[in-house]
Amino acid sequence: MELYPLKFKPLYKERIWGGNRLSEKFGKNLDGKNNIGESWELSAVEGNISVVSNGVLAGNNLQELIEVYMGELVGEKVFEQFGLEFPLLVKLIDANADLSIQVHPADKTARERHNAWGKTEMWIALDGDGSSKLISGFNRDTSRDEFLQKLEKGTLTELFNYEQVNKGDVFFVPAGRVHAICSGNLIAEIQQTSDVTYRIYDYGREDQNGKGRELHLDLALDVIDYSKVKTPKKVVAGKENEPLELIKCSYFTTNRFELTLPVERDYYAFDSFAILMCTDGVFEVGKVGGKKEKVTMGETVLIPAGLNSVRIEPLSPKAGLLEVYIQ
Repeated sequence: MELYPLKFKPLYKERIWGGNRLSEKFGKNLDGKNNIGESWELSAVEGNISVVSNGVLAGNNLQELIEVYMGELVGEKVFEQFGLEFPLLVKLIDANADLSIQVHPADKTARERHNAWGKTEMWIALDGDGSSKLISGFNRDTSRDEFLQKLEKGTLTELFNYEQVNKGDVFFVPAGRVHAICSGNLIAEIQQTSDVTYRIYDYGREDQNGKGRELHLDLALDVIDYSKVKTPKKVVAGKENEPLELIKCSYFTTNRFELTLPVERDYYAFDSFAILMCTDGVFEVGKVGGKKEKVTMGETVLIPAGLNSVRIEPLSPKAGLLEVYIQ
């Protein structure tokens, strides 16, 4: 059966800090819930495997597709490296309140402790006028001892680097960097396939049962990078109808497009699948001369590596999208 651009059913996650902007801005059906913090758009995390929602493969999950199509779906190079594990997790995040301050381990530690991948990630602000903030690393070099002293005194937040957030801002969050998304942010997150998070500090917040949320300080202390953050934010501008590289690392490459005209992309040449997320407007994508798929704002589509050349065409005066693949 020939592959085509694949959509998946979002997996909605209730969070203590969640809101309803995923419904308001993107038209997501949240079943009347107003505390949805995350929409997992594409996931291979155990117990949270994305299921196809369009075309003849609807009802099959991502794991099953890789088992059948292997390199034709993800790229031969990617399949050789990751096997049946899909390597990326893509989310939309609505922070109606501050998220906890966290850190993630790198691959080696995550494998030793959890038999999992580490977690390097990036954020792209989908909204924002500078009135919201987030935390990315420390504002100066510090140490484990000073970190613990500040924590005990209740002055830990003095160490953090706060950044104002405007729409389009890009943040790279490598494993080991302390971070937190603060209230008011609407974020697209691209990360390694991992759900390993060490919660460091949660403002003394209680859950719906009146209990403080679990912290993981004992696990976090030896994975934190205590140096001053060097590149907390990336503000970039590009040309219409040309790929603008936002982040390139060993785990993923992410580009941004602002389309007013059709473009063609050859992911087979990259030997990788591609993930396209529509951030503004509407576009259509498909194999040249083949099946097309309409993608609206807030939707994500997986382009199989074996499609060769695909055509992406805006159906609105301008369409914004993120393009993610592995090099």
